[in-house]
Amino acid sequence: MKSTTAQALVSWLIAQRSETLDGREVPLFPAVFAIFGHGNVLGLGTALQERRDEIPTWRGHTEQGMALAAVGYAKATQRRQVGVATSSIGPGALNMITAAGVAHANRLPLLLLPGDTFTGRAPDPVLQQVEHFHDATATVNDAFRAVSRYFDRITRPEQLIATLPQVARVLTDPADAGPVTLALPQDVQAEIFDFPDALFEPVLHRIPRPRPDIRVLAEAAAIIRAAQRPLIVLGGGVRYSGAASQILEFAEHHGIPVTETTAGRTLVVHDHPLHAGPLGITGSESANTLAAEADLVLAIGTRLQDFTTASWTVFAPDVRLVTINTARFDAIKHGALAIVGDAQAAIGDLAGHVQRDWRVAESWTERAAALRGAWDARIDKLRAPTTGAPSYAQVVGVVNDLSAPADYVMTASGGLPGELIGGWRAHGGTPAMDVEYGFSCMGYELAGAWGAAMAHTPGLVTTLLGDGSYLMANSELFSAAFAGHPFVAVVCDNDGYAVIARLQEGQGGVSFNNFYADCRTTLPQPPRVHFAAHARALGCEVYTATDLDEFRTAYAQARAAAREHSRPAVVVVGTQPATWTESGAWWEVGVPQHLSGRAEYEPGKRAQLRYLDPRG
Repeated sequence: MKSTTAQALVSWLIAQRSETLDGREVPLFPAVFAIFGHGNVLGLGTALQERRDEIPTWRGHTEQGMALAAVGYAKATQRRQVGVATSSIGPGALNMITAAGVAHANRLPLLLLPGDTFTGRAPDPVLQQVEHFHDATATVNDAFRAVSRYFDRITRPEQLIATLPQVARVLTDPADAGPVTLALPQDVQAEIFDFPDALFEPVLHRIPRPRPDIRVLAEAAAIIRAAQRPLIVLGGGVRYSGAASQILEFAEHHGIPVTETTAGRTLVVHDHPLHAGPLGITGSESANTLAAEADLVLAIGTRLQDFTTASWTVFAPDVRLVTINTARFDAIKHGALAIVGDAQAAIGDLAGHVQRDWRVAESWTERAAALRGAWDARIDKLRAPTTGAPSYAQVVGVVNDLSAPADYVMTASGGLPGELIGGWRAHGGTPAMDVEYGFSCMGYELAGAWGAAMAHTPGLVTTLLGDGSYLMANSELFSAAFAGHPFVAVVCDNDGYAVIARLQEGQGGVSFNNFYADCRTTLPQPPRVHFAAHARALGCEVYTATDLDEFRTAYAQARAAAREHSRPAVVVVGTQPATWTESGAWWEVGVPQHLSGRAEYEPGKRAQLRYLDPRG
């Protein structure tokens, strides 16, 4: 088939199919997010225009925002579908690097197609070209290498034949999932080549389920049977594998308490008798207390980042660690006994090696339920009605109460992840959750919600964010409003970067450059942002609230309006600046010697686990 490089790439994208967790066949690449410039408009842009009825192209308003929307799309589809983002070279390409970092840190598939400089070099230096005095082959797109799982620069059309199978491999491999960058020089995009027809035949990508080594399973089973106080930790890999029900069946049969990481949140019904609550810094005191008492941790589908492990202080010094993960890189961390394989396949195989009649003492199971009950009572107290501006915990409580079974809730940065992870209650099919706390990217809350709303058709998406995140990246509110993708955005205005001020002051520093009251200005009365007017100007339905009752009414109205008008509805609510849900966990940050927080830093460092021996 004679076609341009760009036409061949688009034809290949259309031919790729994916199988969902429930067995449906869907497009692997369901959407392209594009801002066109001179480096991609005539090549890739023309090819997309010619096939616009087969692969939809959506216009974004910042390159970072549209790439973040693609990330949100992938998360909402459990990594079964992949968003594509394209830009010209130069600032447009570099703007997408933050989104690539988000996808890389969170193990989420993303395809980036930035334009690149001419391979012929005749017009050099062209507009937006950054010249490197000692490397003529380098362009700004080389900056993507650090945040790409796979990178290629297509300098000849026929290179697509070799690289596209590798692109599909990375985007659909549970062990290697992450962003792929194909840099596309604008002259090569327009070159014609006679591509083999087989390249464009439909391909159905089924996510592989690798099985673990039988010898490791036997060793892990022996360690589990020797445990008196085992604990299961569920991560995002459990969600992507669709393994939650099988793991809960295993836990129920043996009486093992279960906790969740940030990415694994909402996998367990809140009132399940084995549910200890979410783990870590932004988790619950119940799960953290149980983790400190556990003699064995079976961590499934998690990379065990510092917020989950409280900078590796949440577990007992003599704990044994067994992991299940498709990525050996994650499975072997801290000397764990690594079961490398798909979560669903591995837990089924492991169950066959653990004696059916083995069960932990009821006192351990009951301890988990008692601790979570005490945590629930604390959350109930924090959510109880008060006068004046509501707290984050109260805002989350209202959203939790009014959400429907098929809904989807998300956040990314600031103080809201702690409130959403620690306080949310999943009641059988209630909202799935996307808390982007691998990269904690301010601005993901709105752009990611656009992508999630595009993908998550059964229910309504609600995203929660602070005033700082809103000001950092709000353009995709208009993108979603223009495109007709409804979601609810709850903007909590506490007059600054309140959670960083909390960290500052909590370690003995002074509030500086975070709350507006503590920032430099030359004006006696500096301006304040009118968030409601701004969101309305971007085409959104807007509601405001100053207390808890008003917020409950406003949020209910916003849910109805988003559905009725098929566009985002924004609720702006003034919130308390210094009321937080505390998990009791320690987090390592660099604390200077002269600050009072150093007194807590030293014992925290001494308590850190450096390397574990799962075999005892």
